[in-house]
Amino acid sequence: MRAPIQFVLDFFTGGDPAPVPQARAEAPPVASPATLSAADPAKVPMPEAKAGSEAPPSGPVGFTHPAANRHAQLQGVSVSFRFERSRRKSIGFLVGADGLVVRAPNWVPLREIDAAVQEKGVWIVAKLQQFRQRQTEQFQSAIEWRHGAEVPFLGRTVQLCVMERGMGRVQGQDIPPDRLLPVTVPPGASVSQVRDAAQVWLKKQALALFEQRLQHFAPLLGVRWQKLSLSSASTRWGSARTDGHIRLNWRLIHLPISQIDYVVVHELAHLREMNHSPRFWETVGDVMPDYAQRRQALRQSSMGLAGDEGEGLVKR
Repeated sequence: MRAPIQFVLDFFTGGDPAPVPQARAEAPPVASPATLSAADPAKVPMPEAKAGSEAPPSGPVGFTHPAANRHAQLQGVSVSFRFERSRRKSIGFLVGADGLVVRAPNWVPLREIDAAVQEKGVWIVAKLQQFRQRQTEQFQSAIEWRHGAEVPFLGRTVQLCVMERGMGRVQGQDIPPDRLLPVTVPPGASVSQVRDAAQVWLKKQALALFEQRLQHFAPLLGVRWQKLSLSSASTRWGSARTDGHIRLNWRLIHLPISQIDYVVVHELAHLREMNHSPRFWETVGDVMPDYAQRRQALRQSSMGLAGDEGEGLVKR
C-alpha cells in the first residue's frame, strides 16, 4: 500500500492562497481552553480520510524575503528573494534576517543573474538556515529559566515557579494558579534542568489543548483525525497525513489561541483536500472566515523554530 502522503504546513514558502469566495458558514465561537466541551467523535458521522489520495508532495521548507520579487529553487529548497539593480561591477549576494537580497549591475541580463544564484545555491541555503537558527536561539535565550521568570504561554505570560524536590511550595507567591508554571527539580538543579522541566509542563499543556481544539473543529469540517503527536520540528508548525495522523509543534503553546486554532483548522482541512488548491482554502474559510489575518499574525510571530532533543516526546 502506498505510504500515507504527508502535507506540511509551512509559513515560509509558497504564495498566498487564492481568494476564497464568501464563507458559507459563520465562524464558530472560540471556546476557552478551560471551558471547552469537546464533541464526542463517536457520535458525529464523519467521513474517513482517503488513504492514498493523489496530491503534489510538500517540498523542503523554504525562505521568503518580505519584499521578494524573484524566485529560485536551490538545492530542492524554495527561495524567494529580493532582486535589485545597482552600480556594482559584479553580482552580489546578501543574506540577512529578512532573507536573500541579490544585487547586480544594470547591464547583466536576468538569465545570467539566475545562473549565478543557482551556482551559489549551496552557500545561500546554508546561510539562510544559519540565520533562521540564530533567530530561534535569540527567542529561546530571551527566556531566563529561573524562578520568577516570565514564560510566553497562549499569547500572554506565566511566571515560572521553581520548587526543589522535598522542599514544598515556595512561600510568598501572590499569583493566581493559572498564571504560574510550576516545576519541581532536584536540589541545586542547573538552568538546563529547570528549562527541561518547564518544557515538559508546556508540552503536557500543549497536548491537552491541541486535542481539545481538534475535537472542536473536526466535526465542523466533517473529518475524523485518528492520532495526535507533538512535534519539535525545526521548520514546521504542523503536518497532516491521509491516515488521519496530525502532528502539531508543541511551541505553538507560546502563541495566542487564535493562531493555534488556525494551524489546527489548516491541518484538519488537509484531511479533505490534500493540497493547497482554491478548494482547500475555501474549506478553511468555511469554518474560519478570518483565516488570512490569523495566518499573517502567525507569520509575523517573533517565535522562531528549531529542533531540540527530538520529536514526539509526548505522544498520544
